[in-house]
Amino acid sequence: MESDLIRYSCQVALPGFGRGAQRLLQQAKVLIVGAGGLGCPAAQYLVAAGVGTLGIADFDTISASNLHRQILYTPTDIGLKKAIIAADRLQQQNPAIKIIAHNIKITSANAMDIISRYDIILDGTDNFDTRYLLNDAGVLAGKPIVYGAIYQFEGQLAVWNITNTDGTLSPNYRDLFPQVDATQIPNCADGGVMPTLAGIIGCMQANEVIKYITKKGELLSGKVLILDALTLQSRIIKLGNTTNAVITSLIETVDIPTLSVDEVKKGLADDALELIDIRTDQERDEINIGGQHIEPDELEQNLDHLNTDKPKVLYCSSGKRSGEAVKKIRLLLPDAQVFSLAGGLKAWYEHDL
Repeated sequence: MESDLIRYSCQVALPGFGRGAQRLLQQAKVLIVGAGGLGCPAAQYLVAAGVGTLGIADFDTISASNLHRQILYTPTDIGLKKAIIAADRLQQQNPAIKIIAHNIKITSANAMDIISRYDIILDGTDNFDTRYLLNDAGVLAGKPIVYGAIYQFEGQLAVWNITNTDGTLSPNYRDLFPQVDATQIPNCADGGVMPTLAGIIGCMQANEVIKYITKKGELLSGKVLILDALTLQSRIIKLGNTTNAVITSLIETVDIPTLSVDEVKKGLADDALELIDIRTDQERDEINIGGQHIEPDELEQNLDHLNTDKPKVLYCSSGKRSGEAVKKIRLLLPDAQVFSLAGGLKAWYEHDL
């Protein structure tokens, strides 16, 4: 106990904070979904602040392209599981708290069970399927979600699903974006991201979690903060006090069929499959590995070509847009032999490093 008083003395000394707020932190259970650019800094500061139990959910492995912004990892960790490595590093940072590694993909089958064990969820994901799934599961389970997103030089931050004093619920992600066409939207791996922006938004997410747990300050509820990293100008968009979204169940998670780099290279060597590049003209002009060029908004016009006996492998920079495109095609043509290149061009070029 004496060591705790020393470790947390600077925050306990804050006006209005004290030992009571520190006890609330020590009793809290926080789940971070996504141990990437946002999850790494958020986790480090929550562990440093003394959150009693921290869960880390991520099924991905560490790649070289992660290292510029995912600051828990080193080059020797490449190829290892993010959740496992992150949990180990965080436990070393603060041995007195409980760290739980969830080395699994969050799906509609397990989301409710996992988030039910925690008080608040920090969304550090980088894909829309998981973001919507977390949002909807949070609403159904009555759990707040601290949302963060980054792309190029812009970051977003909000707190969803807070119970208002009159018993109503604050807005959630579906009030901001009822639905999106993810095939049209590049992610960090495709469009790039300022590494320091990940640290800024991740730390701000941790700050909202601490405010929620300790009941200090005004939460970013019913509002979205947008930050420009180049000018450091920010603005707040007000969404209102209550949600208009009606969420009654989880949308079933769809498994996207993928092929590994090894499988695709062997298939190409045997002339057993065909590549489809779904990126923009500009991306293709800069670098490509061949194949026909069909952008996402042209997919429906090319269904006959996509539904032949020869399997098609769609690729983009990271595998995320191609995965969404495959999902879209499978909804229209359930029997089509279409696959996404797992990890995209990033995995293709890292394969032989």
